[in-house]
Amino acid sequence: MNWIPLTSEDQLQLIKERSFTTPQIIFKHSTRCSTSSMVLNRLERSEVPANTDFYYLDLLAYRPLSNQVAELFQVHHESPQALVIRNGECVYDESHMAITMDELAEQASA
Repeated sequence: MNWIPLTSEDQLQLIKERSFTTPQIIFKHSTRCSTSSMVLNRLERSEVPANTDFYYLDLLAYRPLSNQVAELFQVHHESPQALVIRNGECVYDESHMAITMDELAEQASA
């Protein structure tokens, strides 16, 4: 898994723009949450779909950025949370143990 660290507001516009050609996935992770750690571990052990960018957002270090993600893509903040961005919009979001690589890959390719 080659995570792209999501650390700045400028990246949000880039994610939105790139989503028109390549599905973008944002994983919002709380380093203090055991559920979030289990989901992260499960994602990292999974086969990553081709032609998809995966962003990792550390919620504790970048909470204001997490709030901007929720506002920009019109989703309720959760932790952990995965968002699939295609054509400039969040087309799928899931949280907690319901996050799976199979579902992310399916939604990214829909």
